[in-house]
Amino acid sequence: MRIVLFTGKGGVGKSTVAAGTAALAAARGLRTLVISTDAAHSLADAYGAVSTGSTNGGAEPTEVAPGLFLQQVDAQLRFEQSWADIQRYLLSVLDAVGMDPVAAEEMTVIPGAEEVLALLELRQHARSGRWDVVVVDCAPTAETLRLLALPEALGWYLERLLPIQRRLVKALRPVLNRAAGVPMPGDAVFDAITRLHGELDDVHALLSGPEASVRLVLTPEQVVLAEARRAYTSLCLFGYRVDGVVANRVFPDGDGDPWRAGWVAAQAGVLREVAQSFGGLPVWTSRYQAAEPVGVDALAALATSLYDGADPLAVPAGDGPFRVTRGETGAVAHLALPFVTRAEVDLARNGDELVMTVGSYRRLMTLPPGLARLRVAGASVVEGELRVRFAEPDPAAMGGQHHAR
Repeated sequence: MRIVLFTGKGGVGKSTVAAGTAALAAARGLRTLVISTDAAHSLADAYGAVSTGSTNGGAEPTEVAPGLFLQQVDAQLRFEQSWADIQRYLLSVLDAVGMDPVAAEEMTVIPGAEEVLALLELRQHARSGRWDVVVVDCAPTAETLRLLALPEALGWYLERLLPIQRRLVKALRPVLNRAAGVPMPGDAVFDAITRLHGELDDVHALLSGPEASVRLVLTPEQVVLAEARRAYTSLCLFGYRVDGVVANRVFPDGDGDPWRAGWVAAQAGVLREVAQSFGGLPVWTSRYQAAEPVGVDALAALATSLYDGADPLAVPAGDGPFRVTRGETGAVAHLALPFVTRAEVDLARNGDELVMTVGSYRRLMTLPPGLARLRVAGASVVEGELRVRFAEPDPAAMGGQHHAR
């Protein structure tokens, strides 16, 4: 099964490109699901679909063309399934301290819940075996990056802190209940959090796997290009494959109109920078349409022109952003970090984890056993790649946290 995610700065046309790619896949006879993780759903509008579902309040995918199914997630339903036990406990706490029930209900809805639950819906469909292709119309870039970083961050908390908290609460619950008058979480709450983490961890495994990739959509503008470059770096940091770039809404050569000629020249300059910035990745170009492409046929035609004979579902070659090479004296961990200098990377070792910080993003990567027993001997950034050197442990060195500069 092939999974392709589309993301980009808001307003660049990523939903249109995602919808067109899905329509093209279905036209080739592949059973295709297109799903949105963006709270501002627009896929149904792009297809001209009247409804996003027919049963369970829109919980089931709707067939909008032969072999093409659309899912705009019923966040409320998924919220009740995945968050209900946790929310009930939080509501009991807020009730104990006297908060108004309506305000308490609002307080227990986590920010970004719709996007998170859409990813859980994606996992459910991907594991169902029903689909040949799943196309994901993601939220704008910043929200997508925060979302894709969530499984690892939550995993760190659950693996290290949750077991301790669970034991403490179990031992002290009678005392704390009497002293504070606030109910302590029971096993159902901890189990719900653990279950949620397991589901999100499976999402990460799916989306960083060899048959999944992210496609960046941009328009030929300097501000948009700058955000796409940052997104490329951050996606690589968290282990996601970027398999190509879509340059959307490119003006065709003009008819002598000075205004359009100015735009054509400005866009041509940015497109040269796009080609330089994403060397090694295909850059597909979509011309500005004379009319808004709405409907399955119009979107499939747009995608056919965009990919121009290339296979839009080709599986990315290579090992992905992270790989390990070994030599006689140790090993080197390679992590793709395009557009980054060594001075912009903070690297720390904490037990069996490598803590990498690039700008505002931090990743805690659990090292495979073969590297975890080795010490960090140094690091460098070479040709857009972070290379961390590992060597046999120094008997004189003790544990703890070590920074590699």
